[in-house]
Amino acid sequence: MPALASTETCFLTGASSGIGAALARHYAATGATLGLAARSQHRLSELAAELPGTHYCYPLDIADAAAVQAAAADFMARHGCPDIVIANAGVSAGTLTAEAGDLPAFRRIFETNVIGMVQTFQPFVAAMKARGSGRLVGIASVAGIRGLPGAGAYSASKAAAIAYLEALRVEMHGSGVRVVTIAPGYIATPMTAVNRYWMPFLMPADAAAARFARAIECGTSYAVIPWQMGVVAKLLRLLPNPLFDALFARAGRKPRGLDL
Repeated sequence: MPALASTETCFLTGASSGIGAALARHYAATGATLGLAARSQHRLSELAAELPGTHYCYPLDIADAAAVQAAAADFMARHGCPDIVIANAGVSAGTLTAEAGDLPAFRRIFETNVIGMVQTFQPFVAAMKARGSGRLVGIASVAGIRGLPGAGAYSASKAAAIAYLEALRVEMHGSGVRVVTIAPGYIATPMTAVNRYWMPFLMPADAAAARFARAIECGTSYAVIPWQMGVVAKLLRLLPNPLFDALFARAGRKPRGLDL
């Protein structure tokens, strides 16, 4: 017997490429109705055209709270409170504190990766709590588990995202709304394509999206994907600081000056 089509609705940021586009393809294939938000209207339109079903595109900058609220209001006016909200939008660049020219990158990374996540969830929280169900999903990173040299802004933003999502999970306790933190390892996306160093356990984006979706369906509070990176992350936390510093002082670094 063929599987029944999903009647879920999902609002997804950072949808135009990488993990976001892979998640959009996964959920559209199940029959879900999607609200797709990203900065590039052209890429959003191309993605929506290739997906089965009818979906809604919201070209916006996740750092613009008013734009996010307007998109959320429009999507809820059409389909009610979504079943799943995925705060996936994120940016990354190599950064060095000694370089004054990197200060705008620090600011942009935090505005997108942390404040943007808060602004993604905020318009939906009251409706989800009133209904007594839903999933708020934050895409963090294993880079938030220990500070990586040359990626201070990105590591710090993802550490902040992990802590924020934990606080939000406790705030939602007993409401019926699940908060899911997903910390990806290395996923093959445009963000990682610029890395000039070895990336262990590199996973295709579509395979990662399927695993993310399983964690979301189960309402898992915290998941590192792939699991092997979870083991690596736990071992890194156990390393004494002098040993960690010595090992990572010569680690590969993301190029500086990427277009954010």
